[in-house]
Amino acid sequence: MASANTSWSEEDFSCSICLDVFSSPVTTPCGHNFCRTCITKFWDEQVKYKCPVCNKIFDTKPDPQVNTLLSQLAAQFRTTVRVKEQPCVEPAEVPCDFCTGTQQKAVKSCLECLISFCQTHLEPHQRVAVLKKHRLVEPMDRLEDRMCKKHDRLLELFCQTEQVCVCLLCTETDHKSHPVVPLKEEYEVKTAQLGKIEADVPQMIQETKTQ
Repeated sequence: MASANTSWSEEDFSCSICLDVFSSPVTTPCGHNFCRTCITKFWDEQVKYKCPVCNKIFDTKPDPQVNTLLSQLAAQFRTTVRVKEQPCVEPAEVPCDFCTGTQQKAVKSCLECLISFCQTHLEPHQRVAVLKKHRLVEPMDRLEDRMCKKHDRLLELFCQTEQVCVCLLCTETDHKSHPVVPLKEEYEVKTAQLGKIEADVPQMIQETKTQ
């Protein structure tokens, strides 16, 4: 079996539809390679059977067979190259939920998909018309916990009356008469208060000892 050249990059073994390393790669009559599942799903959603790369139209739906050599090289690339890579996500960073191998750092989180994306996997949200309408925010972990269970909106405000996080729609219904502030602002206030308490603790302990 041919060995994977370590000078090759992941791009050489990536499907242009899912942007991940090939899984059961097949070759179209025009010579382009895709994961079997990806190209099959792509053609099922099209009126005309065409190549996603060069747009060549086929008279009938092709039935390409798995490219055995490419499949072997892709599999070897997964096990001998990607496993050697160090994780690209620092402890304080949000990982991409879409990466299946080495997780990359997320650059945006989608409030519609409730998923965080690295730069590579964010590409469809920048290209596909429907996905362009999704609201993207700075990377956030535990997205589902940050969404209002009632309105399915981001909890970005803080109700000072009930001391709870609320979404914009909450301020128009259950919390209509309550004073609210941006969550970030309340976080900074609470952090400052906590810092003051921590700073006062040593003095309080000392005063207790001298009594």
